[in-house]
Amino acid sequence: MEFAELAERLQGSDFELTLTEVLNAAMTAVNADMGGVMLVRKGKAESAAVSDDLVTRADELQYEAGDGPCLEAIDERDTFIIEDTLTETRWPHWCAAVAEIGIRSVLSIRLQSSSGALGALNLYATEPGRYSRDDAVVGTILATHASVALAADKERAELKRAIDGRHMIGMAQGILMERFKLDTDQAFAVLRRYSQDRNVKLRDVAMTLVDSRSLPN
Repeated sequence: MEFAELAERLQGSDFELTLTEVLNAAMTAVNADMGGVMLVRKGKAESAAVSDDLVTRADELQYEAGDGPCLEAIDERDTFIIEDTLTETRWPHWCAAVAEIGIRSVLSIRLQSSSGALGALNLYATEPGRYSRDDAVVGTILATHASVALAADKERAELKRAIDGRHMIGMAQGILMERFKLDTDQAFAVLRRYSQDRNVKLRDVAMTLVDSRSLPN
């Protein structure tokens, strides 16, 4: 697939579809047997898309160890190639573990936006020596296109959540205003007090009130 074609296909896609498109295109571009996308959410990396259960297990092994090429690609703003997990001296525990489940070659590429790390694109093969520096260059170009699309989708999703949250809070205010004859500011103060006293997000307090017609206990 041409990079320009991929970029066009990613424009306007929803977040999950963008992840799938990115992963499929990357696996095709470098002839990967399997792959996955890790994303950073609330400061923590998590598996956002995987092609295979082995990828899920490989991710879990990194989370458990707190170390590995995918996590380091995110932290160090770099690309890592493992020619053979059986002989790789970096991340020895992770490499030994994934070699046992059949992963021999690894290519990990950071996904980055202007605001910071988005995550990492991780590609795997069942035979050693699959990935070259040329593959890393191709993957990095693709990751750049992907990062732009993912950052845009993330921004849209965050904006939608913010709008939905404000709408929910407005509905909750309306219920309190009608029930207790409060004005807008007084109703908001009630919601905020419940949120602070119970250490619950304001949006969640509002959602409980709208759903159950009562404030949290």
